[in-house]
Amino acid sequence: MTSPSAARHSDLRNNRSLDGLNFFLADVRDGLGPYLAIYLLAVHKWDPASIGLVMTLAGIAALVTQTPAGALIDRTRSKRLVVVVAALLVTAGCVVLPFIHSFTWVAITQSLSAVAGSVFAPAIAAISLGITGPKAFTRRTGRNETWNHAGNACAALLAGGCSWLFGPIAVFYLMAFMALASIVAVSFVDGNAIDHEVARGFDPSDKSANDQPSGWAALLNNRPLLVFAICCGLFHLANAAMLTLVSQKLSQIDLQLATPLTSACIVAAQLVMVPVAWLVGAKADSWGRKPLLMAGFVILPLRGVLYVLSDNPYWLVGVQLLDGIGAGAFGALLPLVVKDLTQGTGRFNVSLGAISTVFGLGAALSNGLAGLVIREAGYSAAFLTLAAIAAVAFVLLWFGVPETLATKTDSTQQHRHATAEQADDQGQAEERPIT
Repeated sequence: MTSPSAARHSDLRNNRSLDGLNFFLADVRDGLGPYLAIYLLAVHKWDPASIGLVMTLAGIAALVTQTPAGALIDRTRSKRLVVVVAALLVTAGCVVLPFIHSFTWVAITQSLSAVAGSVFAPAIAAISLGITGPKAFTRRTGRNETWNHAGNACAALLAGGCSWLFGPIAVFYLMAFMALASIVAVSFVDGNAIDHEVARGFDPSDKSANDQPSGWAALLNNRPLLVFAICCGLFHLANAAMLTLVSQKLSQIDLQLATPLTSACIVAAQLVMVPVAWLVGAKADSWGRKPLLMAGFVILPLRGVLYVLSDNPYWLVGVQLLDGIGAGAFGALLPLVVKDLTQGTGRFNVSLGAISTVFGLGAALSNGLAGLVIREAGYSAAFLTLAAIAAVAFVLLWFGVPETLATKTDSTQQHRHATAEQADDQGQAEERPIT
């Protein structure tokens, strides 16, 4: 029997290992993004439409694999190994990027890195839920996002400094280092501490329902889950291209300062996201999910409008601070809302992967859409187009998604009903005479 002191030591080690994993995977999960845009624009003189197309192709590759990645995490008991393999692939994609120049090879490497990166979000969520259980998952998720944003801020500061000294190419090697460091962090997570049934969304207090996961129909008939997925897609369709557009505008204003100022944009937003993620972890169980979600969604259309008011670099960096509220709240609340709506079904990670597919589709289309609007009407029109999409997402969330915290019991009851129906159908099939 494990002693209390040994259990506390194990919990402490797992918590710190998860902190490190989220810190080092922060930059890896989000991809090269605006840094790649600056590199291609400044070094290879690519036009914005081509840059947007490469990023769109990578986004499509990621979204195609998001749902299978979630299903893989649901099924596998080697979750840590999956993270290690994915991190190695991302590292390879970063290391080779400075040595290739053609559109085809850049698109291929970024697409492969995006495919590998699709496993990180469901893997971290599953490992966290499997270790903490549902009751402590809210605080652990808030802590995950807090360390994630802290990692993004530190990586952006290092990227700005390294690019100032060694050029934009230094960012690729920094990202490779972060991926390798994440491998070290996940290796310290105790694999025996992960309850793989709880990690896939089964209710630990209802062992009778844990025979098999619910059928796909249970998810497809979950209207709040489907509407929330659409909201997520629209949110990322509006949000994904904004920082990329800002980085391109900064490149046009002052090419030498473009990467440092882009890093400043990222750092400013990430520093705001740290307390926002902490607030979600501390208050989402008492305040509910929806008020915090609404606050995050309403910020996005406001950002899009404010960007068009001035081309001053410091104004652009200042507006980017608002991204810390929107993206910070969304990132911390996403796994909580999905967990609420799928509790007891055994389909937590595949549902998280499916929703990631939807918002990945939005993110993939975002840069391509913005690039086309820029070519036809300019940067201001692109920002206003994204703001209008964000406003639609806010209205749909307001009227179409209920407070999910109150639906946990209902979700478990729905799973019990679905399981009973499956058992009844099986029994009827066995009673049929063989002809």
